[in-house]
Amino acid sequence: MKYFDGIILGAGPGGLFAAREAARRGLSVALIEAQDRAGRKLSMAGGGMGNITNRNLSPAYFTGEVPEFCKGALRRFGTSDALALLAELRIPWEERDFGQIFCLEPASVLARRMQDAAISSGAMFFSGAPVRECIREGEAFHISCGQHRFSAPQLLIACGSPACPQSGAGDSGARLAARLGHRIIPFRPALVPFVMPQDWPLHGLEGISLPARLSVDTVDGPVADPCDVRSVLFTHRGLSGPGGLVASCRWKAGHALTVDFLPGDNLRELMHQTGNGRQLVRTLLARRMPARLAERLAPQELAGRKVAELGKKDRERLCSAVHAHRVVPSGTEGMRRAEAASGGVDVRELGPGMESRLLSGLFFCGEVMDMTGLLGGYNIHWALASAFAASRAMA
Repeated sequence: MKYFDGIILGAGPGGLFAAREAARRGLSVALIEAQDRAGRKLSMAGGGMGNITNRNLSPAYFTGEVPEFCKGALRRFGTSDALALLAELRIPWEERDFGQIFCLEPASVLARRMQDAAISSGAMFFSGAPVRECIREGEAFHISCGQHRFSAPQLLIACGSPACPQSGAGDSGARLAARLGHRIIPFRPALVPFVMPQDWPLHGLEGISLPARLSVDTVDGPVADPCDVRSVLFTHRGLSGPGGLVASCRWKAGHALTVDFLPGDNLRELMHQTGNGRQLVRTLLARRMPARLAERLAPQELAGRKVAELGKKDRERLCSAVHAHRVVPSGTEGMRRAEAASGGVDVRELGPGMESRLLSGLFFCGEVMDMTGLLGGYNIHWALASAFAASRAMA
């Protein structure tokens, strides 16, 4: 039996950062990773270049049953703190659109240097060690991994979610949390392409990309992307691109999407402008979007008519078809194609230091919790911010 002040399960960005912070605060820490190396999923982030944080941090960029829960952790660990971490790890970065911060070194380098920082701070790292047993006896947690047995009064679960299973991800952390008494909100894919029904009139436009404004029907009404307009991409099965991926974070089966395919213009005003009345409807649209999409969006009986010939009802129909295209997706591409997952440990059972309100000494960080960031570095930042809060509380 190896005795420590704290055990951390999962060596993703949250587990690695928590191990470094806890060790720097004087705790003896065991960092346990089921796979043969740390940060395998992190190494794939941002197309392999690690979109690690964002300039714009607020609950508006997170989803979950209680997105406001992230507010305190984001206040204690903000964008400047994430950039300071990159500076300490000697990782150059650049800012892109929508405030996204990307590493200028491969994300695999970031993962390796975070592991080195944790070990050099005093944390002990054990890889290739899936948990066989975890029990709580008295004031201590006892963990069995392969031939190793560990004991500590504090346990931090940082195992992530089942999204992107090809990286080795799974739901072991959530299952362990459930065995320890926590409510688990079922996981569903997030940041994932949509699959549209067979009768969707826009099938066959794969490869077309354009800016659009998407909103998702929810029980509280339509919810739009806080970044307003993003690019969408037609695929052979449905819709993807940044706009589609963001919408998937809030979408639930049976709910509709509404798409404005001409967010930079007011079609109603365009139809009233002098000179546009002599144009065909399809021509007016094709000058502002890909012609193939224009042909599909315009109702067939209107596409070949001149704008001036349209009555009020026809103009409203056309505006609705272009600015408020509604569709109920048949599903998504699933966890295999998902970059993240919604659901996880119910944050209403956690305190501000990410400690369980049900079992003292039990902590959580990252994607194992019901807190999912939109596209733009939010999920890695949440892993870091929640790990920072948990490691401080542990110490």
